[in-house]
Amino acid sequence: MTMAESVPMCPERLLLEHVTSRWGTLALIALLDRPHRFGELRREIGSVSEKMLTQTLRTLERDGLVHRDAKPVIPPRVDYSLTALGREAAEQVRDLAHWTERRMAAVERSRGAYDAARV
Repeated sequence: MTMAESVPMCPERLLLEHVTSRWGTLALIALLDRPHRFGELRREIGSVSEKMLTQTLRTLERDGLVHRDAKPVIPPRVDYSLTALGREAAEQVRDLAHWTERRMAAVERSRGAYDAARV
């Protein structure tokens, strides 16, 4: 076992990992617009497995960022929405996503220059 494996992750770092994970980020941003049913959310995010989305939503619900509203009807209906804390996190993540869109050309130029210098 390495030193890194033996030291538990601090709670802030773990939360940051949840919020900025691939599917966590996309789920939070999607839920900013409105509540979604599971299938709607999966379609909006795209290319996420049912298992991964379920795991992501459970993690975000446990962290207090997502609210799961299961209605006792047939067929079962479950809606996911953001809590106040989740909305705050989602707005921050959305701003970072917008920054990446605005600055992608500069990043691609930097990557090209770096790769050209390495040849």
